[in-house]
Amino acid sequence: MSEELKMPQHVAIILDGNGRWAKAKGMPRNYGHVQGAKTVETICEEAYRMGIQYLTVYAFSTENWNRPKDEVDALMKLLRNYMKTCLQTAKKNRMCVRVLGEKSRLDEDIRSRIEELERATKDNDGLHFQIAINYGGRDEILRAARKLAGSIEAGELTSGEITEEKFGSFLDTAGIPDPDLLIRTCNEQRISNFLLWQLAYTEFYFTPVPWPDFTKEELIKAVEAYNHRDRRYGGVKEE
Repeated sequence: MSEELKMPQHVAIILDGNGRWAKAKGMPRNYGHVQGAKTVETICEEAYRMGIQYLTVYAFSTENWNRPKDEVDALMKLLRNYMKTCLQTAKKNRMCVRVLGEKSRLDEDIRSRIEELERATKDNDGLHFQIAINYGGRDEILRAARKLAGSIEAGELTSGEITEEKFGSFLDTAGIPDPDLLIRTCNEQRISNFLLWQLAYTEFYFTPVPWPDFTKEELIKAVEAYNHRDRRYGGVKEE
């Protein structure tokens, strides 16, 4: 890896292709999800070593409940196990973990594990790792709008005081910088209701590699592509 690479501060990843990867190997979809969870562990460590400060992964969307019940049940079981693993990893690597999304639909034991994980890691100074679970970008914006309306009704805020920064403080990602780079694996080229507000000026990188096969080398390729982008935020390109 070139020492001259400028690292994005925040990388977001849509983890796609677990099921297709497993099917190609003649294995059940759930096998792909298990391998995908292992890849998350690896990429967390590699991203931090590379100098990336924030990593956000799309683990389970609000639409994923529509999958077959046995797959959803298996994903929830995997999530329970992952919460335990993540707690150990966070202790070892001083990782600060935060879960984005509407948690009320999750089972009580999963919510408890999330609370424990967030509480135990909130002061850690390593990688800031966000996991989006039962997350949808539109749902997040609607929930933020309701909280904002509640503050106005309570007299805590006037409509004239609403700014982008103020609205952002009601989102799940409050206090987290917007992603510089979004990676989506397995050749899909859409954002699938992920971080709709936060991706306004994010660079997109799509790769045919399915998530279980995503490695440090693939992450470097994405960062190299990011380095060739002209990030102007609506300004005029210099000739």
